[in-house]
Amino acid sequence: MQSLLKLSRGIDAFTEWTGKKIAWLILLAVIISALNAVIRKVFDTSSNAWLELQWVLFSAVFLLCAPWTLLANEHIRIDIVNQMMPKRVRDVIDIIGHVFFLIPLCILMIVTGVPFFLRSWEINEQSSNAGGLPQWPAKSLIMIAFAFLLMQGISELIKRIAVLRGVIPDPHVSKAHGLEAEVEHIVEAIEKT
Repeated sequence: MQSLLKLSRGIDAFTEWTGKKIAWLILLAVIISALNAVIRKVFDTSSNAWLELQWVLFSAVFLLCAPWTLLANEHIRIDIVNQMMPKRVRDVIDIIGHVFFLIPLCILMIVTGVPFFLRSWEINEQSSNAGGLPQWPAKSLIMIAFAFLLMQGISELIKRIAVLRGVIPDPHVSKAHGLEAEVEHIVEAIEKT
């Protein structure tokens, strides 16, 4: 189990590092969007390439940061129902969800995403919009993102099993939920004034 936990820590470190780096693409997308808007209004000219680049950057952040969201335990779930269940039941539900839904979905998306990308790359598929970008880089995001998500799903599965066996403490228990942490921060700021 210790070797699996070491693998899990390595995957977690990779996920956190890539997530923090890729999240900066949002700033780049905002800058490109603002510059494109200014150029369009001031010079009455625009390019579909700039619009498509914004979409690709947003897609990259959305897809490639999904594993980081899973690592931070910030993925979507029905928290009201989830919090009413005992901790052990929630852990078992997480394991079942990872084994029967997340991991198979990731494998399916990789298996279908690779030929989808390869066909686009082989023909150097271009945008149907005049002056648009090549399509294969955006299509590569699907297989890459789901490969990263598969790795993080395996890491989360290892940690859930280790938690149920009592090998490690739950890494998510000590972390406050993002919304809860924000509310606590606001309450502290109000109390200081």
